[in-house]
Amino acid sequence: MHIGLLVTNTDDTAFAARHPRDAAKFTALIHAARPGWQVTPFDLPKGEFPVSPQEFDGLLIGGSPASVLDDAGWITRLMDLIRTAHTAGIPIVGACFGHQAVAQALGGRVGPNPGPFILGAAETRITAPAPWMADPATIRLAAAHGEQVLELPPDAEIIGQSEGCPVAAYRIGTRVFATQYHPEMTPGFIAALVEEFAPKFPPAVGAAARQSLRAGIEGPRFAEWIARFFEQAAPGAA
Repeated sequence: MHIGLLVTNTDDTAFAARHPRDAAKFTALIHAARPGWQVTPFDLPKGEFPVSPQEFDGLLIGGSPASVLDDAGWITRLMDLIRTAHTAGIPIVGACFGHQAVAQALGGRVGPNPGPFILGAAETRITAPAPWMADPATIRLAAAHGEQVLELPPDAEIIGQSEGCPVAAYRIGTRVFATQYHPEMTPGFIAALVEEFAPKFPPAVGAAARQSLRAGIEGPRFAEWIARFFEQAAPGAA
């Protein structure tokens, strides 16, 4: 299986420089579930794009401090790429910014959180389990977002909801699987991110974020869901 990893992170701060980059984090996530899969990253903000989505068995779009509503050339190109891939039936996984970008590109609407910035660990209640989800009652993942999907694109179905985020996860048939959250973030990374972000918000946001981390996160379990999603979409899959 060959996955095209569309890296969208624009963070060039000193904090980012002290930690593994998104290409490494997502590659490790995929390899935790399927060590033999090939992952090819593209740094979209730097102008790196695949020649064609048909080069890959699937695409994975990661997170970013950028907004899908920003007027940036690379975001416009990404929207076009999403539409091209979806029309061609290429399976797509979106996480955080990627979750929002797919929704926006395919006719949905993204906007600010109705409530405060969501930071720490978020529990998603799986309301309509997809076939590729194993043990799908709930999943806890790292969270850091001030925007979210407010309206789904046509044919999309909500499959998970969380506090403050009614569209925490959705799918479009068997070809799109998206989460508002961050399966690639490790416990150590999200703990460091909380401490980096907390001073920017009211004290209650930081306190709630630290409290939320005590129950842990489940990135490796979500990695298995991603792998099973790509496998069920492969040519010849039952």
